[in-house]
Amino acid sequence: MATTVLALVGSLRHGSTNRQLAEATVENAPQGVDVNVYAGLEEIPFYNEDNDVEGQVPEAAVKLRAAVAEADALILVSPEYNGTMPAVLKNAIDWLSRPFGASVAKDLPAAVIGTAFGQYGGVWAQDEARKALGIAGAKVLEDIKIAIPNSVVRFAETHPKDDAEVAEQVSTMLNEIRKVAEAN
Repeated sequence: MATTVLALVGSLRHGSTNRQLAEATVENAPQGVDVNVYAGLEEIPFYNEDNDVEGQVPEAAVKLRAAVAEADALILVSPEYNGTMPAVLKNAIDWLSRPFGASVAKDLPAAVIGTAFGQYGGVWAQDEARKALGIAGAKVLEDIKIAIPNSVVRFAETHPKDDAEVAEQVSTMLNEIRKVAEAN
């Protein structure tokens, strides 16, 4: 049986290099791993505890929670906006972490990867996302780090799925995630 990995992409722009990096995880998934890129983060309203009561939870948040509950593992693919993760990812983590004590992310193996225009590849955003995921209860795989710098130049003519180094990195990452998910 395959390990199902759900990828949440922090860039809403259709042609973003982080969306392309998520596509590279799909294309380079090793046998036994299925990666699904979640669609719909932009539809989820900002977290408001007043709306997080039975019968009032926004449908988009219900769908996100259901998708994460069905996954064996989670990957966040994050650009870096002003030194941190995009609001859309933080909002997703907030919805996943609630209700308090019943997070659908609890003990779910999770990794954070990304690419950014800057020279460090978005490491600050990734560190913030790892911290928030850990507080939300996920089993963050701290040793998995894929931070690809100079994205606009590096992927100007090559899609990340066709970049041999990226293909190897995401395949290795997904094998590690599979091992942890199977042991979970």
